[in-house]
Amino acid sequence: MAADATKLIVDNRRARFNYDLLERIEAGIVLTGTEVKSLRAGKLNLVDSFCHVDSDGAMYLVGAHIAPYLPGSRFNPDPARPRKLLLHKGEIERLDARVREKGLTLIPTRVYFKKGRVKVEVALARGKKLHDKRESIKARDLDQELRRSLVR
Repeated sequence: MAADATKLIVDNRRARFNYDLLERIEAGIVLTGTEVKSLRAGKLNLVDSFCHVDSDGAMYLVGAHIAPYLPGSRFNPDPARPRKLLLHKGEIERLDARVREKGLTLIPTRVYFKKGRVKVEVALARGKKLHDKRESIKARDLDQELRRSLVR
């Protein structure tokens, strides 16, 4: 594996469908040893997860489910516990200000290994309306039809 290679753990494709992603930021995450082993096995679910800035000024990943590592026994933490994200204080303050003033939200879009460390890609997002989702479906279907016609 190259020094700057990344290994994707999970990609939150549903977030790209439900939200317009405006800005993406890479953050580290605080995990226990058994959680990292479980992530190496790909046991992560980001459905309904989001990021939250606490009153202390720290950002947390809430709602992500890391399945317990079976050989870990009693050392496994709660699978759905909030996990602290590692960002610079200024970045957290800037993101928190945008979330508060414009009605945006922070959504985890990808989790991956980078140089042996677990990283989370967090996106500043605005929720799509129903008609926007329909447009996304139409565009995807047209793209698939175009590919099929080119193959023939």
